[in-house]
Amino acid sequence: MEKTIGERIVDAMPFLDGASDVVQPKVRDLVDAGGTTARNILDGVWMEVPLHPVLTDVPIGSWTAALIFDGLDLVSGRPAMRNAADASLAVGVAGGFAAAAVGFSDWRYLSGGSRRMGMAHAVSNSVGLALNTASLLLRASGHRNAGRLAFLAGYSLNGIGAHLGGELSYKYGLRVNRNAFENTGPDDFVPVLDETELSQDEMRRVEVSGTAVLLSRSGKDGRVCAIAATCNHMGGPLEQGDREGDTVVCPWHESRFDLCSGKTIDGPAVFPQSGYQTRVREGKIEVKTVEENIQEKVR
Repeated sequence: MEKTIGERIVDAMPFLDGASDVVQPKVRDLVDAGGTTARNILDGVWMEVPLHPVLTDVPIGSWTAALIFDGLDLVSGRPAMRNAADASLAVGVAGGFAAAAVGFSDWRYLSGGSRRMGMAHAVSNSVGLALNTASLLLRASGHRNAGRLAFLAGYSLNGIGAHLGGELSYKYGLRVNRNAFENTGPDDFVPVLDETELSQDEMRRVEVSGTAVLLSRSGKDGRVCAIAATCNHMGGPLEQGDREGDTVVCPWHESRFDLCSGKTIDGPAVFPQSGYQTRVREGKIEVKTVEENIQEKVR
């Protein structure tokens, strides 16, 4: 089978699985030690999108600016260009450390090929970050040319890391909404279950129009609620999770969702679960997709 550029880079690092076996449990323990609030901050639950891609824009943009300012400094010799290069480099280093912390948090649940590529992504970016940090120190100690060379090496490695990060997102689907790839469900109300078959504290998975839907009753007023039964984080079966009040906890990675609104309460999931309209007619529970779920098929 033909391999991508990223996979060929990963193949050149045979130590990745062994390193991951050692590092991944420690990362999980460290993140879990921070408690639910810390996990939600790292996962980006509070901003409803994954945090790592947002933070990576800071070092990439700052280091690109530093590259330009270094070039202008060489051409013009102006102190303003030199100061701008150093300042941009410093901002990038600070942003790089923040992005690395969040990136390891994203990586803590990966396995197989995505875990190896994630580790390769981390290795490239970590070495690049170390070189860029060394560049700052060399510049501060008066070794500007050596600092420029260290920065160029670091910037190159960060470029490789960025490529691997792109493959993680677009080839392996890291941190994308898995519900977006499911069938959207029925356009009109379809009966799926006898009303008497759904008790007050129960969760039931039903299949309708090729879509897995999780049915439950609100603990407040007993109305029937319906959300996607597949966790949008990594596809966990929510019907096998624990119900706690009007929330469900995914059995795979402990994401928590509101059973009626689909809202994400605790990560690592950040997107809300797809929701469905419900009604009861002639003793039957009926469900229908909502407009937000529908995606036009472009051919």
